[in-house]
Amino acid sequence: MTDSPAPQRRITIDPLTRIEGHARITIDLDARGSVQRARLHVSEFRGFEAFCVGRPFTEMAAITARICGICPVSHLLTAAATGDRILAVTIPPAAERLRRLMNLAQILQSHALSFFHLSSPDLLLGWDSDPERRNLFGLIAADPELARAGIGLRQFGQELIAALGGRRIHPAWAVPGGVRSALNGEQRQGIRAGLPQAFASVELGLALFKRLLDERLREELAVFGDFASPFLALVDATGQWEHYGGSLGVAGCGGGIRVMASDGSLLADGLDGTAMETLLAEAVEPWSYLKFPYLRALGPEAGSYRVGPLARLNLCRRIGSPRADRELLELRQRGGRVVTASFLYHLARLIEMLACLEQIERLLDDPLITSTQLRAHAGVNAREGVAVNEAPRGTLFHHYRVDGDGLIEAVNLIIATGQNNAAMNRTITQIARHYLGRGQLSEGLLNRIEAGIRCFDPCLSCSTHAAGMMPLLVQLRGADGALLDEQRRD
Repeated sequence: MTDSPAPQRRITIDPLTRIEGHARITIDLDARGSVQRARLHVSEFRGFEAFCVGRPFTEMAAITARICGICPVSHLLTAAATGDRILAVTIPPAAERLRRLMNLAQILQSHALSFFHLSSPDLLLGWDSDPERRNLFGLIAADPELARAGIGLRQFGQELIAALGGRRIHPAWAVPGGVRSALNGEQRQGIRAGLPQAFASVELGLALFKRLLDERLREELAVFGDFASPFLALVDATGQWEHYGGSLGVAGCGGGIRVMASDGSLLADGLDGTAMETLLAEAVEPWSYLKFPYLRALGPEAGSYRVGPLARLNLCRRIGSPRADRELLELRQRGGRVVTASFLYHLARLIEMLACLEQIERLLDDPLITSTQLRAHAGVNAREGVAVNEAPRGTLFHHYRVDGDGLIEAVNLIIATGQNNAAMNRTITQIARHYLGRGQLSEGLLNRIEAGIRCFDPCLSCSTHAAGMMPLLVQLRGADGALLDEQRRD
């Protein structure tokens, strides 16, 4: 990251609210009051990569799922797929379909949390609305139908996860070689019964957000992180939308990692997880525990890229299901063939929720979905394994090295939020430069800066500030330390 001259003034937003985890934002101003830079500081350090060393690789699914209580399924499935590589097995077809089903449920419930619970209070009630009601409870009072839709969608996804894995959070279900239990006919019928209401809820959210874009959110498209950058995601063998890469590295699976520049040119295509070390590098900065992955060939600045729902929709040729493909076409009509406006991550999440429901419906009709042949058994046949999947927030990499007994010697996890780290910092700098007057602070300004981070739905740990307001004191001081302005939340 390029450094700037020493700031004359600094604004601090601490804590950052309505995200999963703990972070703060600093905004540095020069002597004239102009924004030099804004930074997202992730203050948590938990050391999963270090304390996994020495554990059996068969325990990694259970251990890494504890990284996060919001998206444990993402780590569970990716760790199990990494174990598949170490066993050197192809999992049974039914097991792959069931893993896909759980991943769709995970993306659905996480996107519902992000859009309906964390972001829609801003979108519906307004950036400058009273912070005491600009939260989930205010949303319930202002639009109970929308609030119920979000709650119902998340419940549908979580109940599907529980039907497969036995519980909603941290299911001990996916294992190296397959999964532990099947889906029975009664469970399948119960899931089917919830689909009509789930479709209606997503359609409600889509209609609302598109109406708000047309009526009063046009400025945000150009200000909330609109810039050129590469995008990275998985696609299938035909270039369609893909969310599960567990079979990558298996002969004949096709598809893989695709990287595209914002002008639509391909920078890489058809790569499996083993390309991770040659494709990506990671930078560190002294002011954050969150790493900065980048495309090794382009360097830390030009090679900073975006992942997640917007990247997946930018990179795919089509989604492959009729309702979602209609919405994808409309997204591209609004934002171009490669959409660079980070504010449209919200719309991309809604489209992916629709795609998840369509693909869940399709998988439930697959006759193999209730098969009980679920696991391939083997010993350690490879000393290294890499797997890649699409988590709700973007592409997730797990890389393990083991000894001959299957004990972990080294672990590297590249998470989606880290891959979006540079983009989040660029986004809040763009917002601050646009809205910050000469030393004038306002609640609405601070909320817009926080909302720039919420476009990416960062997941920093297993804790969340999903409802209500956190206490907040933001002070603006001059170079001599004198207090120039402040805003307080109690």
